[in-house]
Amino acid sequence: MSHDSIVFDLDGTLWDTCEPCAIAWNNVLRAEGIPYRTIVAEDVRVVTGRPHEECIRRTFTDLSEEQIQRISDATMVEDNRVIAEVGGVLYPGVRDGLFRLRERYQLFIVSNCQSGYIETFLRLNELEELFSDIECWGNTGNPKGDNLRDLMARNDLTSPMMIGDAEGDETAARQCGVPYGFVEYGFGTCTAPDYRFASFADLCAHFLG
Repeated sequence: MSHDSIVFDLDGTLWDTCEPCAIAWNNVLRAEGIPYRTIVAEDVRVVTGRPHEECIRRTFTDLSEEQIQRISDATMVEDNRVIAEVGGVLYPGVRDGLFRLRERYQLFIVSNCQSGYIETFLRLNELEELFSDIECWGNTGNPKGDNLRDLMARNDLTSPMMIGDAEGDETAARQCGVPYGFVEYGFGTCTAPDYRFASFADLCAHFLG
């Protein structure tokens, strides 16, 4: 089957920001006066891929609802601020690969991140011109499957492929009836992807021949 477009997940698929997010979460804990152990990158990594508030809930299970809400609200802002300062780590081959892919396909991003996060990614890496549209949980409050469906509808996509690194990406693709490509280098797992890619170079080879 030929495809006219590629819809990417972001974290664990195009880049890794676990280190700066851990810094941001520790900054918020200090600013809010909430005693807690030091958050490390692995704490962020094991929850990444879910909506931001769910990531916070899964990490800070022993805190009160009021504290969780404070942390969630503050980290949405602080994550973007810290990442804008220190950046994230693009996976090998992503930048050049995206430019090559854009010559033949429309490119999109759908993520469970907060508002402004995708824009930070695009601005930092000077990739704004490559992506036709983006959507995220922070903008809509909706699950990834709904956001993928809405993005497909407003851009009249007929044969996209979803690319991601986690079960939630696969679920979203299935809900929308589109094929799913799993990047094995990311954070998560999946059960039955249509395609597997060991690297971004492998992904590009599939789409570009």
